[in-house]
Amino acid sequence: MEISAAGRLKVRISAADVGKRVSVRRLGEPGAAGEKFTDTVGVLTSWDDGVLLITRKSGETVRITESSLVAGKVVPPAPARRRGPAATYAELARVAARAWRPVESERLGDWELRAAAGFTRRANSVLPLGDPGLPLDEALAAVRRWYGERGLPAYVQTATGAEGTQEMLCAELERRGWVREVTAELWTGALAPVADRAGGSGEDAVVLSRTADEAWLARYQRKGVSEVALKVLGSGPSVWFATVPGAGADAPAAIGRCVVDGRWASFAAVEVDPARRRQGLASAVMAALARQALAEGASAAWLQVETHNAGARALYAGMGFTAHHAHHHYRAPDPVTESGTSRTAAR
Repeated sequence: MEISAAGRLKVRISAADVGKRVSVRRLGEPGAAGEKFTDTVGVLTSWDDGVLLITRKSGETVRITESSLVAGKVVPPAPARRRGPAATYAELARVAARAWRPVESERLGDWELRAAAGFTRRANSVLPLGDPGLPLDEALAAVRRWYGERGLPAYVQTATGAEGTQEMLCAELERRGWVREVTAELWTGALAPVADRAGGSGEDAVVLSRTADEAWLARYQRKGVSEVALKVLGSGPSVWFATVPGAGADAPAAIGRCVVDGRWASFAAVEVDPARRRQGLASAVMAALARQALAEGASAAWLQVETHNAGARALYAGMGFTAHHAHHHYRAPDPVTESGTSRTAAR
C-alpha cells in the first residue's frame, strides 16, 4: 500500500482513476469478526455518490464505501505469467472463437453477433472485441433485436482478469440489469508436456478421427445432438476427435476434441465413463490429441474449465496449465411490458 514519509497510509486514487487497476485497503465492517483491514485488487469500474465498485480478476464486484478507505493506489496490469505461453487476451479470444464457430454471424462494429440455434452459449452470444460503432444502449438494443428475431435470448460474452479484458463493460451491463449466468476460466500451457504425459491403460487404444461419429456422440454429455450442433463441433481450422472404445457395444470409455490453429491447440469435451475414471484415460486422450497437434506445428495449448470442477482443475494443473483470464456470459433482462411486468412473468 502507499505509505507517506511519516509512515501513514494514504489514499492516492480518485474518481479520475475509473477504468484503471487499483489496490485498496479498507476498514472491516463495523462489528464484524476477523481482520481489521481488507485488501482488494481489481479494476475500479465506478466511483459515484461515495461508493467505489471494484471488479476482481474472477469477475466478482466488490462494493466499498469511500469513508472506509485507509489506503489506495493505481497498480500496473497483472504481471506477465512466468510459465507457459505468452498471449494477450485479444489473441486468445479470437483463437477460442475460431475453435467453436456459430452457423450464423454478423458484425456490429467490432462486435461479432453469433448464433447456432441455441447450442451452447459460446456459439450464441456476442463477442465484443472493441467498439460496436454505436452508443452502448443502442448497441445492446440492436443485440436484443438480432437475437429476438432468431427466437434466442441475448447473451454477451465478456472477460476479466487480464490486460485488455472487459471489466468496464461488465459493470455497464450489470448497471443495465444484465445477469451474469456462467463463469469459467481459460487456462493455457505448453503443448509438449501434455503430449509426453503417460496415459495409463488407455494410451494405446485412442483412435483419432476427423468427424464425431455415433460412438463419440454416445459419450458426449450433450444428448440429442442436432445437425446444427454437429456443424459447431466440426468447426475450426483443423479439428480432431479422440475416442477410447468401451466394452462391447457400450459407449466409449473416453472421448475428447482438439482444434489446431497455428501455434495453438484447444482441448474440449474431454469426458470419461464414470466407471472408468482414475485410470488415466483423460490423460491418454489429451496426450494423443497433443501429439497430433505437435505434428501440425502447434506449441501452445488452451482449454476452458469451470470454477467448480475441482477434478478437472487438478488434472490440468498437473499438466502445467494455469489460469489466464475468466470469462462470463451476461443474459439480457426480460423485456418489460407497458404495465411494468416482464413478459416472462406475464406468461
